Amino acid sequence: MTADPAAHRPWRQILRRPSRQIRVGSVLVGGDAPITVQTMTNTVTADAKATIEQIRRAEEAGADIVRVSCPDEESTAALKEIVAAARVPIVADIHFHYRRAIEAAEAGAACLRINPGNIGSHERVREVVQAAKDHGCSMRIGVNAGSLERELLERYGEPCPDALVESALTHAKILEDHDFREFKISVKASEVFMAVAAYQGLAEACDYPLHIGITEAGGLRAGTVKSSIGLGMLLWSGIGDTIRVSLSADPVEEVKVGYEMLKSLGMRRRGVTVISCPSCARQQFDVIKTVEVLEERLAHITTPLTVSVIGCVVNGPGEATMTDIGLTGGGKNTHQIYLGGVSAHRLKDQGIVDHLVELVEAKVAEIESAKAATAAE
Repeated sequence: MTADPAAHRPWRQILRRPSRQIRVGSVLVGGDAPITVQTMTNTVTADAKATIEQIRRAEEAGADIVRVSCPDEESTAALKEIVAAARVPIVADIHFHYRRAIEAAEAGAACLRINPGNIGSHERVREVVQAAKDHGCSMRIGVNAGSLERELLERYGEPCPDALVESALTHAKILEDHDFREFKISVKASEVFMAVAAYQGLAEACDYPLHIGITEAGGLRAGTVKSSIGLGMLLWSGIGDTIRVSLSADPVEEVKVGYEMLKSLGMRRRGVTVISCPSCARQQFDVIKTVEVLEERLAHITTPLTVSVIGCVVNGPGEATMTDIGLTGGGKNTHQIYLGGVSAHRLKDQGIVDHLVELVEAKVAEIESAKAATAAE
């Protein structure tokens, strides 16, 4: 018996909000498509080499979609090379300058992140929409509490969920009036309750796919906690079709945190999930160091797999019955290995990590071989 976060048990089921489906390049967003994980580069986009290198690392971490900022003509000029080198769809982040949006579409961007009400006249919006149609771009209407329209701030007095939702629907109406519906919407705020309430209101008001995130969440630790609370509340209630964890950190960390969120909720599975104890005086080996090294050694694995590393026999055997591979600390520096939930063999202190890595790689090879055989039938 092995752990499966997606197993059909009533207390594990999350009923996702029904939404229409759009396409971001080769990636489907909304409807019955898996929830996708995004990040954004923080290099100077005009430096194509540096930007491509950062995108490559994000891809290796599992990013489904990557966004790049296009604040100037030099950025959109570099975008064609960036798009050609990327293996995932590229979203061009546009603010105010309608020409940058058109240039990005022409350069091959899969999606334009834009607020149509902020780029000028009706004619300019029409030109951007036409460019998106001509080049197969979708769009994201990106509303942010830090940049709400002056009229809304004057009317509501301050940023609030209702103002965010009204802004989003106003921008959506502009695109709908131009017969364009290939878009998703976000209503982000750095304040968790405001963001959650805004997304809940927007989810009730429309059926467009929602890009969810807590904007400007902070550094790696604080931002991860803050995002996990906000996005966890939304995802648990079925809201969200694509996510971005906004951290003042390496974009790769955003991808890793995003996947850990989805894995914790059983909504996506990628790579090895290590279930480990915090350790105490009962531990029979150094659990913390073992897990630290083990996670590093297994970072390259993309096949979903569960591994339990428990320092003693109090919870170890029980956890091991629910994972693909389990290690439970035993007496006299000899520990128990479980395979498929069944006690398999004993293991001495030396070489714990090496042995677990070998077992994981063997199990992955077995799984991938079975997949290949099934596909060939």
